Amino acid sequence: MRGGGSDPRARAAVLAVAFFALSGVLELALTFVDAAFPTGVALWEALGRALLHWLLAAGLWRRFALCRTFALVYCLAALVTYTVVLALALAGAPLVFPPSVVGQSLVQVPSCALLLPWLRTPDAAQAFPRPLLGP
Repeated sequence: MRGGGSDPRARAAVLAVAFFALSGVLELALTFVDAAFPTGVALWEALGRALLHWLLAAGLWRRFALCRTFALVYCLAALVTYTVVLALALAGAPLVFPPSVVGQSLVQVPSCALLLPWLRTPDAAQAFPRPLLGP
């Protein structure tokens, strides 16, 4: 996929890929925010979460229509989940949220709020036309 052209669909698709690639990097980096020396299990879990983001970014880069659907569902779920987490944190709920949850929510809520409406448009459907199987 070529990113820098004058086609706004291509630019928006590259931004979607960048968002999911950055989310994967944040999954790994924020593991070190929660614990200065994370255990092997924590690193393994963070790597698994990061890998899912990177696979989705790779599928979007290849313009797979199914990955657009996964991205749409992910953004919707992230908006609902992180909005609830932020609301509980701001309301002073007697819960302790790790810094990684707060950090991810501060990045993903605005990003998904911008990305979700575009993923629902016909332009997004044209930006990601390839079937998962086949030519």
